[in-house]
Amino acid sequence: MTPALGERRGRVGFVSGCVMPIFFAQVNDATVRLLAANGFEVITPGTQRCCGALHAHAGEREEARRLARQNLEAFAQAGLDWIVINAAGCGAMLKEYHELLHRDPLLRGAAQQFSDRVLDVSQFFDRFPFRGPLGELRLRVAYDDPCHLLHGQRVKEEPRRLLRSIPGLELMEVPESDWCCGSAGIYNLVHPDLSRQILERKMKHLEAVNPDVITTGNPGCMIQIGIGARQHGLSAAVVHPIELLHRAYLAATAKHVPCP
Repeated sequence: MTPALGERRGRVGFVSGCVMPIFFAQVNDATVRLLAANGFEVITPGTQRCCGALHAHAGEREEARRLARQNLEAFAQAGLDWIVINAAGCGAMLKEYHELLHRDPLLRGAAQQFSDRVLDVSQFFDRFPFRGPLGELRLRVAYDDPCHLLHGQRVKEEPRRLLRSIPGLELMEVPESDWCCGSAGIYNLVHPDLSRQILERKMKHLEAVNPDVITTGNPGCMIQIGIGARQHGLSAAVVHPIELLHRAYLAATAKHVPCP
């Protein structure tokens, strides 16, 4: 449990995910720190498991159901107001637990309650605006919509409002930002050639905008676009939106600010 800083506003559960701790541990750290700084106790159950998204994508629905049942149990007794996730693909899956388990007479009610409390981290900070100070970040930032956030969860404006809340940050709209980058769960593994073609179209638009930073809220998209940026010789870092909010918070509190 990570205690809330200042006046306590509630208690949230944090879904740490499978890919995020391995490839993007700094995003998870920033998420927990910002949730706590915003007045929320953060519970990260050690017994949580994979959300089951990749299993569901591959047609392994029974394994996805088994994992969902384990996660319902892991978060059940924590007395949570909300469940926060920073990976769009995982969030889309968690919000569908009620559909995945709708034929389970013992757990369908719990699954519905669980799904109803899941918020992408951008939704959370849109509903509970960050109350800490934010320093200035003079950056030209291109935001790209993860498909599982925009199309899977219908979340579009929340991450943009989060980015616009950062002083000094210039949010740049990118043509076809609502198009897939080619990652698409396991699509880039099972259809690599077409995935690269989709990425190439995405990178031409990003290259034309020439941002300082590219930001997107899903690990698969971050990896995919990061590969594209290196192939195209772009100097722009590829980061999660929450990293930029965290950097602004550190700037305001006179702490070390990492490069974007």
